[in-house]
Parts: sequence; C-alpha cells; structure tokens
Amino acid sequence: MSPKSAALFLFFLVTAMVNAQTDTAKIKSYADQVMVRVNLDTNIEKYVFTEGPEDKPLETILTINNKTRASFSVDYRIISATVSFTPNFLPGNNDNELKGSSSYADFRFRFFPKRFIQTVYYKNVKGFYIENMADLFPEWKEGKDAYLQFPNLRIQSFGGSTAFVMKKDFSLKSIYTQGEWQKESRGSWVPFVDYDLSVFRDMIGDRKGKELQYSFAANMGYFYNWVLGEKKRVNISPNVSLGLGGMFSSSWDIGNDGSKLNKENTQYLILRFATGLHIGYNTDRFLFGGKFNVNAYTYNESANENVQNNNIYGLLYIGYRFPPPKVVQRNYDKIQKKIPIL
Repeated sequence: MSPKSAALFLFFLVTAMVNAQTDTAKIKSYADQVMVRVNLDTNIEKYVFTEGPEDKPLETILTINNKTRASFSVDYRIISATVSFTPNFLPGNNDNELKGSSSYADFRFRFFPKRFIQTVYYKNVKGFYIENMADLFPEWKEGKDAYLQFPNLRIQSFGGSTAFVMKKDFSLKSIYTQGEWQKESRGSWVPFVDYDLSVFRDMIGDRKGKELQYSFAANMGYFYNWVLGEKKRVNISPNVSLGLGGMFSSSWDIGNDGSKLNKENTQYLILRFATGLHIGYNTDRFLFGGKFNVNAYTYNESANENVQNNNIYGLLYIGYRFPPPKVVQRNYDKIQKKIPIL
C-alpha cells in the first residue's frame, strides 16, 4: 500500500471513529509506577534521489545494511527515556560482504507536562549502500555482485518536536509510551512543530565533504484510540498527519588545511507525511503490543530533481510496571520541588 493510499484509508477510518465516540472518557494513569520495556523493531532508513523528466525519472536509493534494532525504555512520571542499538547477531544485520557495514543508534527522551508532549532525540547513522543496483546497472547480479557502498557517509541528527493534545480526555501517552491507559474510545487533533539539525559527512577518495541541514515544520495530526474487549484491555490506534515547513542547507568541501571550498547555501520547501498504527494489550503490571509507522519528507532540489527521506519501521514490545524504589521516588520529589513542571 502506498503512503497516499494508507493516508486515505486511515482518514476514513478515523472519521468513522470520530462520529461514533461518546462524550466522556476515563484515563488510568501509571505515573506513580516505573515501567520498563524491551523493544525490537525493524528499521528501514532510506534516501531516495529522483532526477530526470516525470515520464522517465531515474531513482537512486541509499539505505543502510542494519535492519533490526533492539531498545530498552524506562518511564517514570512525566519522563520517558529510550536507548536503541543494533545487535550484529540478529538476522539481516550482518550481511557486510555484499552491502558493507552500517551502524544505527538513537537516544530519545519524552516529557509530558499537562497536555503538552515534548520530544528530543539524537540519531547517528553510518554506512550506506545503493539498494536499486539492478535499475542503475543492468549487468549487475543480485547475490553475486556487491552493492555500491558509501562506508564513510555518516548522518547525525539532533532534533525534537513539541505537540499539544487538543482534547482533554484523550491520552496520547497511552499510544506513545503506555504510561497511561484509556478506558473509553477517544480521538483528538494534535498540532505539533518539529525541528531538526542534521550533519552529513562523507569522504570519497581523498575528498571530504560536509553539509548542515536545518529544518522545521508545522504539522496537524489526528490520533484515535479505539478500546476493545469486555475488560477494555485491548486498543487499536491509527494516526495520520501532514506538515509543511522549510529547510536551510549549507554544504562545502574540506581542503587539506581544513578550509571550506565550493561552499553553497540553499533553501527548500519541504512536505512532511506520517501515519501509523498501534495495537496493544494492557494490565496493571504486564503489557505488550506492536506498532507500524511511516515517516517521510520530500523536497525539490530543482525542477527535475527530488529528494525523499523515508523511515519505515515496525515494532514489538513487552513491558512490566512496578512501584518505584524509595530512593528514586525521594530524589524525584526533591527535583520536582525545584522544577515544578516535572
């Protein structure tokens, strides 16, 4: 299913749910509990470069070799922290002979003051290869010939987003981190802004290159939490969002003396799209579930050149909640007195 088809499907699904929802909602909070989760997700990080006329475009797809990540999450009160890494022993993460070596890691923090959700993250990706070799080189044979690799291409991203839940009785936390559980089906519009600084570094031969990209976008999303079952322990939660923003890029080559050569500054209009689906099961102690998300942005470098960044992943998780150790609760209370927003 294409992103546009998925967006259309989710739009009609969400519309039907909005019309069916009731006027009251009950939300159970687990803020006084520590929640630990183990996650396993299949990550696909791609950059698609398209050039040429619309009737016969030529695509070059850059992606990473690592596809499966593991992560560990800890949640307590309004703080949620996740550390991700890519184990080499998992299937699909160690095909280095043909595709080269890749690494992927990110650190993500979320804060939930009132109806706001603040996310900050750091992501580090290194080692890409061209995925669609057969399209570019007709004589290339899959499984026999190596992929064209860019082992020194490294992308570091520092970013975040600030979201506001417009409906008071809707819990976005129950979808994001399972720090709450919504007992009645509800939906809400969620406007948010996101911002990002990405640093691209590469070395081809003896030439070093660097590019800085600053981007921001204003987005509007709709999330729905459909609660099922006699004991209200199962939820199905689709979401979709669109955004519009800008990107400022500065690129240059690095001389032997460290000087900046061939510097170029450009600005682009970017279009963002995201959609996803979460299915979960919840009790006061144990929880498990899965997610599927698509995040993408696109911009035109020129009339015949287009760039897309697509991140597609599915996630499985299992978690457990327990009362916080006294030392954790005591220290958190001390910090909260100094920082009331916590």
